[in-house]
Amino acid sequence: MPHRSPDLARLAMTVLQPGFDGTEPPGWLLRALGDEGLGGTVLFARNLTDLGHTTDLVARLRAENPAAVIAVDEEGGSVTRLQATRGSSWPGNRALGVGDDVEATRLVAQEIGRLLASADITLDYAPVADVNANPVNPVIGVRSFGADPELVSRHTAAWISGLQGAGVAACAKHFPGHGDTHTDSHHALPTLHASPRLLAERDLPPFRTAVAAGVRAVMCGHLLIPALDPENPATLSRRITTGLLREEMGFTGMIVTDAIEMRAVAALHSPGEIAVRALAAGADAICAGISSPGGENVHELRDAIVDAVREGRLGEDRLAEAASRVLALSGWYAASAAAEARAAGIAARGTGHEGEELGLRTARAAIRVTATGAPTVLSGPPLVVDIAPRLSEAVEPGMLTGLIGAFTESMPGTVGHVVTVETPELPDLSDESRPLVMVVHDARRHPWVGELLARAVALRPDTVVVETGMPGEPSGAVYVTTNGISRASARAVARWLTGDQ
Repeated sequence: MPHRSPDLARLAMTVLQPGFDGTEPPGWLLRALGDEGLGGTVLFARNLTDLGHTTDLVARLRAENPAAVIAVDEEGGSVTRLQATRGSSWPGNRALGVGDDVEATRLVAQEIGRLLASADITLDYAPVADVNANPVNPVIGVRSFGADPELVSRHTAAWISGLQGAGVAACAKHFPGHGDTHTDSHHALPTLHASPRLLAERDLPPFRTAVAAGVRAVMCGHLLIPALDPENPATLSRRITTGLLREEMGFTGMIVTDAIEMRAVAALHSPGEIAVRALAAGADAICAGISSPGGENVHELRDAIVDAVREGRLGEDRLAEAASRVLALSGWYAASAAAEARAAGIAARGTGHEGEELGLRTARAAIRVTATGAPTVLSGPPLVVDIAPRLSEAVEPGMLTGLIGAFTESMPGTVGHVVTVETPELPDLSDESRPLVMVVHDARRHPWVGELLARAVALRPDTVVVETGMPGEPSGAVYVTTNGISRASARAVARWLTGDQ
């Protein structure tokens, strides 16, 4: 009879990384960390108010379990949790790829790492290593460094070097590549129709580079890749997680799932079954971004894992191996070169002047302008119309481009107007004499945005168009692409167009 651990429940809790609601840690979470061996938690913008609050929150979590893996999605650009209320101080991956300065990418990631390290955060679910082969990809887009595997690879390596050099573990995602999909995995299961050769030449190189660069974690994506496994999404596929990532590519760090409540997998199985199958496939940590008010779903995940071991559907050795990799990542963080600085409470330079200047410089390098003979500097305070579609489920709800505030900062007297899918009407432009700036995001992917933009340009051919998403066909008298959303990008383009250099 095989050996059974006397504390399977504790092993099962070690591999879970749940989220929680509110800005104060709930009692169930503190008890789970302190008494039950919960391996960590993931923070979202809903949990955080400012850096001081974040630091205090993490300290309360670590008081219960010093080894807890505290994780966050802090990609820079549009995906930010610690700076969600004002926008990231640094541009995201596409802007860095367009600028194509790998040292600048390393420095940006280093500043993000210092920000996270100052709050004692263990793991950043970044960088995105996907090659954005589909320009109308609904969930990756500007989160990717670009469409060229070599460019994505070198910037992925630089990002990992910068972040981990600051003492925070990096996590390359979404293995084995989410860039050529038409479906957002938050809503349904995407299928990646690519041959093994195309995958090897296009999608896998950045992940191979990440492994060679010593990335501490890899996140598996919720996507079906028939050429590799026609039956199971990557998250639940032993062929992909163990066969490809572990055995063929030689990755020895922690493998974490994307959030298991995403419809790509949630439509297939119960949460407990997803956790069991992911662990059996080779995952080491289960990300559950949404939790019940009393943590009931976390305990249900634990019980499902324990039952699967007792029933022989999940090997205890596999569970123990997964837990050991979670603890190994925690141990790396505690022993990293930046531990002494974290313990001394060194403030993140990324929130100060040097970090702001780096953000502006890298954002400015990504700006591209197409003009039809019109001046690129505005003649006076503009009317800025920001058409704001819902960006994606990966981005915090209500995230705006920040262009209205940035133009107001550079040119007082600016008037702003926000258009949403709920209120898809332009302001009256018939008697408008001020310069008109139309701000859009992925206009070619959202027909209603493209229609409003075309209507505005027809009324005002002198319109300045600022595209903050994937560039499309230039329109207006001046067409500016920022290649992403961030506070840095907004300030850089506003300064460019107002002459406030």
